[in-house]
This record gives sequence, C-alpha cells and structure tokens, in this order.
Amino acid sequence: MKVRINFAIVATLMAAGGLFSAESTPSTSLLVLSKGNLTLSIVDPSNLHVIAHMPSGPDPHEVIASSDGRFAYVSNYGSNNFITVVDLTEHKTLPAIDLGPLHSPHGLAYVGGKLWFTAEGAKVIGSYDPATKKVDWIMGTGQNRTHMLYVFDDLKRIITSNVASATMTFLDKGNAAVGRGPGPGRGNPQGDWDETVVAVGRGAEGFDVAPGGKELWAANAQDGTISIVDIASKKVTQTLAADVMGANRLKFTPDGKLVLVSTLNGPDVSVFDAATRAVVKRVKTGRGAAGILMQPDGARAFIGCTPDDYVAIIDLKSLTVTGHIDAGRQPDGLAWAVRR
Repeated sequence: MKVRINFAIVATLMAAGGLFSAESTPSTSLLVLSKGNLTLSIVDPSNLHVIAHMPSGPDPHEVIASSDGRFAYVSNYGSNNFITVVDLTEHKTLPAIDLGPLHSPHGLAYVGGKLWFTAEGAKVIGSYDPATKKVDWIMGTGQNRTHMLYVFDDLKRIITSNVASATMTFLDKGNAAVGRGPGPGRGNPQGDWDETVVAVGRGAEGFDVAPGGKELWAANAQDGTISIVDIASKKVTQTLAADVMGANRLKFTPDGKLVLVSTLNGPDVSVFDAATRAVVKRVKTGRGAAGILMQPDGARAFIGCTPDDYVAIIDLKSLTVTGHIDAGRQPDGLAWAVRR
C-alpha cells in the first residue's frame, strides 16, 4: 500500500515552527531520510503509515538510531560539519552535534553507547559520546572519501570503505591501552590501533559484513564488480563480475543467505546467493535505488528509490516488490529505531 502526504502543508508547518505529527512513535519504527524535503520520517512498519516528519538539516545522507530508540542521528554531508539529532519520542529536531574541522560526515553506526561516524573532508573516523556531548576519539585513514563504516560489537575492529581510493580500511585495536577509558560498558576507543588498507575495486562504497563475521562484500560502483574479502586474512579472495555499475549499497539478509545490491544507474536491485556467488534475481524497483534496510526477521527489505521518490518493499521469500512508501522526495538513508 502507499501512503501519500501533502508536503506543502508539512513545509508550511515547519516554516512556522510547527510539526506534523499524527500519532505516537511505535516501539519499532522505520526511519526514512528525504533528500528532497530535508526531513526524517518515522514510519510504522506494521501498517506503513507515516507517523511524523522532522527537519533533518541540509544534505541528509545516512541515519542511525540510539540503542534505546529515543534518538536518531543524521549525517549532514557535503560541506557541512555537523550531525543532526532528532528526538523520536517528542518528534522534534534538537541542537546539532558540532564536528568542528571534521567536514562531510557520512557513514554512521551506534555501538557501545556511542555514535561512530566518518568524515570524508578530514579523512577520519570518529566517535561521539552522548553522555559527555563530546567527540572523544578521531582516527585518520589517509584514504580518499572514507564513506561507510562497520563497527564490530566488541569495539575491537572497525572497517571503512574509501570510495576514491578504491580501498577498504581495517582498524584493529591492539592490547596496549593509552589513558583512561570512559568506564565499563561504554566502550573505550583509546589505545593502539593497527591499520590495514585492502585494495578492492574502483568506486568501492556500499559494503557489508556477513553474519558470523567471516567475510566482507564490497560493491565497486565504477567497475560494476563485487570484491569478497576474507576478514581473518584481510585479503580479497574473489572478485565477482556482478554487473552492478553505479552500485550504491550492499546488504546481507539476516540469515546470511542472500546479498542485495542497489544501483543508482539502473532499474534493478540485484540479489545474489551468498554461497554460490551467483545472481538469483534482478528485482525491478524503479529508475534507480540507494539505501537498503533489512527487516530484522528477514521477511522484507526496504529500498530507498531516490529517483522515484518512494521506498520500495521487497518480499524476501518471493523476491518481488509488494508495495511502496511515500515518505518524501529522494529517499536514501534508512534505519530501525527500537524503543527499549
């Protein structure tokens, strides 16, 4: 089913300092960024109703929720140097996180009670502590366009994709600690880190770590290939001639059996069998696609179809599009928020 909202009314309310909000936020929410409307939408995944829209700040690209589901963080890309914060309970935008000289934030993760981010303009990864309201750690990659990132739950390994350098960066935490950490349970990024740069294909951007953490798949937009990296050895074990030119994002299904790749250059989302590496199906979603988000139970995938102004819903059993969500023009970044 489709839900259509009159964005002219929304814009008027926002300009007047008001807010569109019809219902309270459900315990599990789908978050959708709109590049065209500069909004973050809360969607009830049970009925696909749009609950609320909040200002996202300029050039919104990625979004992540805090572990308690109360707040969302939006990376404001381009020449910006801040991350927008949204209160998902009160449906309002809060003061942004000032990153100082760290420009072009993009990739986001929320692990160990902290917000982790990339900043392309400074070629770094950083972490922000919501408790102290400070950026408490920065690590340079020395690579161009450090874009997406994956932070392991034990906080001992971080991986980034570096689009213009055609590389992946592995950061592995050593045993020697330096300084005092923020205490048990909050994660301590201080210490010695070993950095390994792995060459992959041109335009490596979207990537994901397979469930179980044994391998990584990276989609190479300029080559149309997929690089498969063994995480233990940090070596490329296979390069797939995947025909995914313009690849934007890549995600494993929760069971690790399928891999979905979106591309802004074509009408299909490509589905691969993770074991055989073969194409299972190319699902037509529109004129191009960006963000991919898996439903935690593995039933559906949500695809941000940026050129078509909707989020497509793919049934992961039949591999067919079963519906669309209209949550603003040029949707891209997607995330789950689970209130705890």
